Amino acid sequence: MTKKDAAVFPLVASAALFGLYLFFKIFSKEYVNLLLTGYFFILGVITLTHLVSPLINTLVPAAIPNTPFHLHFKCGSGDEEEDIINYKFTSHDIVSLICCSVFGAWYLWQKHWVANNLFGIAFAISGVEMLHLNNIVTGCILLCGLFVYDIFWVFGTNVMVTVANSFEAPIKLVFPQDLLEKGLSASNFAMLGLGDIVIPGIFVALLLRFDHSLKRNTRTYFYSTLIAYLLGLLATIFVMHVFKHAQPALLYLVPCCIAVPCGVALIKGDLKALFAYEDYEAFVEVASKKPASSKEKKQK
Repeated sequence: MTKKDAAVFPLVASAALFGLYLFFKIFSKEYVNLLLTGYFFILGVITLTHLVSPLINTLVPAAIPNTPFHLHFKCGSGDEEEDIINYKFTSHDIVSLICCSVFGAWYLWQKHWVANNLFGIAFAISGVEMLHLNNIVTGCILLCGLFVYDIFWVFGTNVMVTVANSFEAPIKLVFPQDLLEKGLSASNFAMLGLGDIVIPGIFVALLLRFDHSLKRNTRTYFYSTLIAYLLGLLATIFVMHVFKHAQPALLYLVPCCIAVPCGVALIKGDLKALFAYEDYEAFVEVASKKPASSKEKKQK
């Protein structure tokens, strides 16, 4: 994610959010959610399979052989040949897919909050795994932009709350407030959007890599920012309960996630190193592993 990507991201997110709001206003909520449920069912099963496959593979009985498979679809021939699908998996991965499909069917049937949260956690982990910030400045631009975005759409309009309440898909984690009274049949929920997990999460992941680059065998910036994130969440919950109104979580998370690592860096004398740090090595390594396209081969 470049600085330009980070600056544009809140605008794209605003357009997507307002588009969903218009969809729910113009079309029947039931039909929109039916379409979204089917989409997130497929995406959720694939994501959850990727996440739990290592665990399920260890539980598969030895009687089921771990046979490797290779799914490979190509287009063209010779120098014009390009891969469409190139995926390797095993019979144990198929078992994982079947298990997650059964779980997904339960989600489709019941829309239970436990299933919603497991799919949501899988999406959040995959998001942090796939999205990449290259430097602190890009992270600060992204967080500050979404800080304004969250405040505007929650306090300035009813768009965010309307979409969150209408959107019946695992794009949020729900926390039952009547869990002690009704158990798993709880019906009164507080919500936390996955964006409030993924966006600070990729920033915290960047700080973990910065810790590693310092070669001090400590994770000071990672742990301090992670604790600051948790305190920001607690502040969000506290204010929400006091004022009985939905709160933009990034209003509390962004100051915590930016101020704490900068404060730690100032105290430890790492402020210049913090803002100078970039993941160029990671980009070079990824680029070197990419196979050359047919056009690149011709140029060579």
